[in-house]
Amino acid sequence: MVVTLEEMKNYLRVDFEDDDALLSGIIAQSQQLCVDIARLPEEEFEKQPVSKIVVMYAVAYLYEHREEADHHELTLSLRSLLFGVREPGF
Repeated sequence: MVVTLEEMKNYLRVDFEDDDALLSGIIAQSQQLCVDIARLPEEEFEKQPVSKIVVMYAVAYLYEHREEADHHELTLSLRSLLFGVREPGF
């Protein structure tokens, strides 16, 4: 993982443990989503300078909007953020 639970809690300013399991799941799902959008192997994705920022963006969005997340909007935003490292289509 490019982002640890502690890094994410610090970024979100979460100082309680009630949402640790939720955040851990969102971190894993966000990283997989970013890897899929970038069309890179996970090891290659983790080496990219933008990887931590884009995963943190996705986690923050999904955590803050967990009730009404617009996944299409999130995917478009991530695609824009990953444009420079994204592999061309098949």
